Amino acid sequence: MRESVSSILISGDEFFVIQRQNYLKAFPGYYSFPGGKVDKADHEHAIDLEVEGVENYLLVSLRREVEEELGIDIVELYKSGELLGISRCGTAITPDFNPHRFKNHYFKIFLKSKVDLIVDEGEAQKAFWINAKNALELYKSGEMLVVPPMISILDDLASNIGNKEAIDPNLKYNSSTEVPLIRPLGGVNQFLPLSNTFPPANRTNCFYIGDEDSVKVVIDPSPKCLEEYEKLKYSLSQFKVDLIFLTHHHPDHHQFSTSLAKDLNIPMMMSADTEGRILQKYGIDYFEGISVKLAKDGEILTTSCGQNVKILETPGHDEGQLSLLRTDGAWAIVSDLIQTVGTVLVGDEEGDMNKYFASLRAVISLSPRTIFPSHGIGIGGTNKLEETLKHRLVREDQIHKLQNQGMGPEQMLLDIYPELPARLHKYALLTINCHLKKIADYGLN
Repeated sequence: MRESVSSILISGDEFFVIQRQNYLKAFPGYYSFPGGKVDKADHEHAIDLEVEGVENYLLVSLRREVEEELGIDIVELYKSGELLGISRCGTAITPDFNPHRFKNHYFKIFLKSKVDLIVDEGEAQKAFWINAKNALELYKSGEMLVVPPMISILDDLASNIGNKEAIDPNLKYNSSTEVPLIRPLGGVNQFLPLSNTFPPANRTNCFYIGDEDSVKVVIDPSPKCLEEYEKLKYSLSQFKVDLIFLTHHHPDHHQFSTSLAKDLNIPMMMSADTEGRILQKYGIDYFEGISVKLAKDGEILTTSCGQNVKILETPGHDEGQLSLLRTDGAWAIVSDLIQTVGTVLVGDEEGDMNKYFASLRAVISLSPRTIFPSHGIGIGGTNKLEETLKHRLVREDQIHKLQNQGMGPEQMLLDIYPELPARLHKYALLTINCHLKKIADYGLN
């Protein structure tokens, strides 16, 4: 397993943290500690520094990464008396449900004072010292996007920043009885059940939101089978649930949702279009015995961290698709407006490319600080939305030029996607035809 190191620089009651740029491929917009991968050469070098219980190659790697990332040499700082000590904070291994796994070693580096640091602005949009208790409150307020180990580390730093005993920051869940649960922001609980979704994605995010004194909402519960449903239901048993909210009618967003509504004896909410399409496809008795509430654009659904959460209509991928926005702009749950795993299909009779463009532009204009798709992790800012819109506009222009050359949809497919597996051709054709309809009805852009 690949290894990495992270440096937690501490001076007094403050520590140093960065927020990654929103355009980065890995963990865009996340708050983190400076660090990076352990290199093979790190095993071959010596270092004039010893820390009890810490392997030499990790100290070599830590020294190299801190110097590369921040422009300081921990050995020289130690010799000068500026570095007071180093201790292992904890070691976190990426959970087994993530295909890209790392073993990350976190180290506390205690400094006499706040030394001058040089931060790569291409990597970090923000870099600052922060009081440990204030940092924990920033996370709890839904304003600090983090990976799971950061939560335990923030708790440790806030409770006793000088603690030199290692903690266990690993995500804990029993895979035989539970689905994974992460809390990337305070107030946003993200369950990760396996679902019957479109590859390469294999999970549909099931969110749980709502303050103690407000409506507690489960969003898009759609486990792939009865066994996964039982795990999700068990995982939700620690929470009070008042309402199930469906973002749209595609089955990977509502499979087993009616079972959950009946088991918990709670109502469901969705758009009128979503209700109509589900009843048409799955029978008029699909919601039998369940109270169904119809959502309206602009309606307040609940509160999170004391802020209203508003319903937004975001059609395009699906005519009845709804998104949710924390009205102070802290985050938006955008369903299948974008994905961070795979790509969004816009096509078939419920797809509309013109409305899809409009929905992208509408959410971009709202500038949410964190975006949560239905498939994949949350991401900082609207950069992914902007990239998606730009890509679609380029594709539209390409299709228009091929149309002017006299090509039909099947010829366009081979020209645009020459290496696409044959099993995916029908989906690509849906998208091409959706572009063509948009061009015919509304023109370019």
